[in-house]
Amino acid sequence: MQIQFCGAAKTVTGSCHLLTLDNGKKILLDCGLYQGSSIEMRDFNSIWYFNPAEIDTIILSHAHIDHSGRIPKLVKDGFRGKIYCTSATRDLCAIMLLDSAFIQESEARQQSKREHKEIKPLYTEDDVKLTLKLFRTVEYDKHFYIENNVKVCFRDAGHILGSATVTLDIETENKNIRIGFTGDVGRYDRPILKDPTPMPICDYLISESTYGGVTHEESPVENDKLVKIIYETCIDNKGKLIIPAFSVGRTQEILHRLDQLEHDGILPNIPVYVDSPLAINATEIFRIHPECMDDDMHKYMLHDDNPFGWNNMKYVKNSERSKAINQSDEACIIIAASGMAEAGRVKHHIFHQIENANNTILIVGYCAENTLGAKLVKKPDEVKIFGILKKVNARIEVLGSMSAHADTPELLRFFESQNKSSMKQFFLVHGEEKRQVRLKNILEEQGYHDIVIPELGESFVIE
Repeated sequence: MQIQFCGAAKTVTGSCHLLTLDNGKKILLDCGLYQGSSIEMRDFNSIWYFNPAEIDTIILSHAHIDHSGRIPKLVKDGFRGKIYCTSATRDLCAIMLLDSAFIQESEARQQSKREHKEIKPLYTEDDVKLTLKLFRTVEYDKHFYIENNVKVCFRDAGHILGSATVTLDIETENKNIRIGFTGDVGRYDRPILKDPTPMPICDYLISESTYGGVTHEESPVENDKLVKIIYETCIDNKGKLIIPAFSVGRTQEILHRLDQLEHDGILPNIPVYVDSPLAINATEIFRIHPECMDDDMHKYMLHDDNPFGWNNMKYVKNSERSKAINQSDEACIIIAASGMAEAGRVKHHIFHQIENANNTILIVGYCAENTLGAKLVKKPDEVKIFGILKKVNARIEVLGSMSAHADTPELLRFFESQNKSSMKQFFLVHGEEKRQVRLKNILEEQGYHDIVIPELGESFVIE
């Protein structure tokens, strides 16, 4: 038996890990799209380290595109097995993968015009429709078999709606082996979602390491800094507060925080625009999955049946309305995708507003290297957007409290359920190498051993 790391190796995107059993069966843990502009990863989304037709099963940790976004490409190239995930993940994938296909087709058409030749999209909406027929849903804490000798269980990861950690109990001729995969680990005491559920003791553990060596400055429920930024930007400066946010997870958390502030009479009377059609659909899916929400959210919904909206919150459904907001001088809050500001409507908002010193761009989540969001975090004097150099006169702020990823203290808390002496290997994935090295050193200080930072495409024997 062996594990091969086919994505998210020394990078925070493109999650994909292949487990090959002794009998030749192949199980894929996630199949994510690489998001970023690294030259070294330019061809990642179109190539495979394996034959897609030979994959028997996909175990999907959650719906974020960097974990699910290449599944339609896998289907297009021959995969016909089953895709297991939670029901909330399946519902989110239904809208997110169709949105991704729309982007793939649009970009292919634009590139075809630029290069005066036919460029085919990575996959199409038809590929997504076929993909969705392969999904099978299983709820948290229920064991199920994907092979006669492989039992799987999802546990709540607390990262986004429907996110799960995965444990695989594999029966071999000599003994039973348990392999754990964290997917993305969420934060404790965070609004809306339940805390991460501890994993059972694993022989082999594959863990994300996004915030290795980092401690978030603010707690997950901290609102003081957000309120201060809103008043300074929108009331004092009469400017626009632009928040790049993932359509799924981050946008809903921001809306709920603002809903609470509005309910308490703290939010100023200014328009709040959610400029993302995908976020509109995702918010509806949040409403139909209360089983993923924590007790505080359930209590809140007893007196507010719409925890993600209020009278002055407006959804922007078409591009013409989005353009009109940019042309307006009104003070407002704009929440738009993508979260890393690398694409989507938010990139247009930043392009038009970044040279105005009255405005603020608020980064509320992790931004991979080489993305526009990552460049803005460094607060440069100027930045290139759509090939045009723009002065960075707008204020740049970072709010770590809204991160959906556990920081290092939270990861150490999450790992407390593991047996340090019995674990055979501890693999760190989904993190930049410098973060992984720092986390590895911290884990070794805590008594963990045989910690591995895999290279892309590297394989390891599971004994």
